[in-house]
Amino acid sequence: MKQFRVLDPNLPDRGACGLCALAVMTKAPQPGRVKTRLVPPLTPEEAAELNKCFLRDTATAISTACRRSPAGDVQFKHAGASRSEAAGSACGIAVYTPVGAESTYNDILPTAFSLLPQRGDKFGERLYLAVEDLFKCGFESVCLIDSDSPTVPAENFAEAVEMLGTMEDRVVLGPSDDGGYYLIGVRKPHRHLFEQIDWSTERVLNQTMQRATEIGIEVKLLPTGYDVDDDASLFRLCNELITDTTSTDIAPYTRECLASFVERKRL
Repeated sequence: MKQFRVLDPNLPDRGACGLCALAVMTKAPQPGRVKTRLVPPLTPEEAAELNKCFLRDTATAISTACRRSPAGDVQFKHAGASRSEAAGSACGIAVYTPVGAESTYNDILPTAFSLLPQRGDKFGERLYLAVEDLFKCGFESVCLIDSDSPTVPAENFAEAVEMLGTMEDRVVLGPSDDGGYYLIGVRKPHRHLFEQIDWSTERVLNQTMQRATEIGIEVKLLPTGYDVDDDASLFRLCNELITDTTSTDIAPYTRECLASFVERKRL
C-alpha cells in the first residue's frame, strides 16, 4: 500500500531547493462532500467517483510536466531526492483536506507525489497559506492548480514551470473561460494576490491581474481552459471526451468514467 510523504512547512526539505511545486488543491473525494452541484444528474457516489477521475487525470498531467526539464529531458525529480538523482525541474504535490484523509489518495495519486495539509478557513486564505507553506518547505516557485479542470494538458503545466524559471518576480495565470483561473504560479508569497477577490465569480481573473499590477509584478498567461462544476460544463466535457474522438489522449480516466455514466443512462 502506498504511503505518501506528508510535508511539514516547519521542516524545510533540501530536496525541494530549485524546484517548482506543481500543487493541486484537493478535498478528499467522499460522497456528498465533492461535486455536489452535479447532483443531480449524478448521484453523490458518482460525483465522488468523477472527482477521483478528475484528480487522476490532473495528477497524471502534472507528473508528465515534472518529467520535462526546460531542456526537454524526461527525468523525474521527487521532492525527497537529491539533485544528483534526477534533473527534473518540478514535483507534484496534493494540498489536501481534511487531515486524516491521507489514505484516500492511495489509489488516486502517482507514487512520486507528496501531500501537504491545507490550512485556513476561507478560500482565498487557504490558497495563500498553501503558497506560504510550500515556500517554507523550500520550493523555489509554486503553482496552485485546481482539481476541476481535467482536460488541461501537461504542456500547460510545463509552460508554467518554464515561465517561473527566471529571477524576475512574476505571476503566471491559467485563465478559465468562466472568468476564473485553473492555475496561479508565483515566485514569492504575495498575500495581496489573494485579497479582495470575489471568489467563485467571473471577476476572479481580472481582479487577480489588478492585484498583480498594484504590487508591480508582471503577469504571464497560459492557454485558456475550463473547469467542470455544473450541468452545462459537465455536458460540455461529455461532448469533448465522448462525442469528439479527435482528442483520445486527453483525460483518459475521466473519459472512461463518463462513458460508464452514459452507458448507465446517467448522462
